[in-house]
Amino acid sequence: MVLDVLGLSSEEGAAYRALVSMASAAPTELAAEVGRDESEAAQLLGVLERKGLAARSVGDIGRFVASPPATAFGALLLQRQNELRLAELELGSLTELYRAASAGRGVAEVVDVIIGVPALRQRLEQLQLGARSEVMTFVKAPVAIISGAENTAEDAAVARGVRYRVLLERAMLDEDVDIDGIVAAHDAGEEIRITESLPLKLFIVDREIAIVPLISSSDVATTGALLVHQSGLLDALVALFELEWAAAMEVTTSPDGFAGTGVDDLDVQILTLLLTGLTDQAVAGHLRTSLRTVQRRVRRLMDLARVQTRMQLGYQAARLGWLPGEPGRCGG
Repeated sequence: MVLDVLGLSSEEGAAYRALVSMASAAPTELAAEVGRDESEAAQLLGVLERKGLAARSVGDIGRFVASPPATAFGALLLQRQNELRLAELELGSLTELYRAASAGRGVAEVVDVIIGVPALRQRLEQLQLGARSEVMTFVKAPVAIISGAENTAEDAAVARGVRYRVLLERAMLDEDVDIDGIVAAHDAGEEIRITESLPLKLFIVDREIAIVPLISSSDVATTGALLVHQSGLLDALVALFELEWAAAMEVTTSPDGFAGTGVDDLDVQILTLLLTGLTDQAVAGHLRTSLRTVQRRVRRLMDLARVQTRMQLGYQAARLGWLPGEPGRCGG
């Protein structure tokens, strides 16, 4: 990876690494080491020589020795570091220019239009890769732009510490999202809640920019989106997200709040899905278990909570701290 970053192709990097491990090498010897024919190995050695990474042996000009890595790459590494510093300064300058221009946007410039699925996918990926602190999103059926499995930029952003708050419309459980995906996302650090329905699809990054996809049910090829810049409209979208988020059912996938009760992961997942409004049969299908197992475990949870109805179970689960969130809030 270091050699790639410093400007060598994979073939050149492999040749240099092999040469470093050898006292000296002729093209035939290097060819055997890197799995190339002799002419290709000779060309690679010529490239390394021109880049100052190899030199001909004093005793035999047909053989080559590697230049010491610290010497060979020290100057190049310093040059790249300087280039990165200049790039950071330029990025800061461009960001300030963009913010100043955004502050002076007129009414007609607050919203841009993105046309077509490819352009929308690209913009979603760019925004996630550039996210600094937080991504807030409404996930509403149908999925027409990008599925959770395809959204690798989301995984990368979560891995580097960006906070993700994902609010799922319940219908998504029947279309694109399964319990395994929810568990994996939750374990990776995402905060996930489920609600009965959402008014629109929404994607907000760092509270500075938002995308509102506009799905055409008749022709996905003409699907577009609104790109909303900092404005009163963006503030309203952020407020809408927070309002829906506060009322939604928070997903929990492990029995952290059930210490000493004998409740396991499956029990918690059953309870969470039930409180989103799914039927016993639907819960059984999502968890790939039997209807009888779901009903038996719900009955046991009711006994633990000392209640007689499922409505009481939801209230008591929140009050006892079995579910995350504020005491007394048992979903929306």
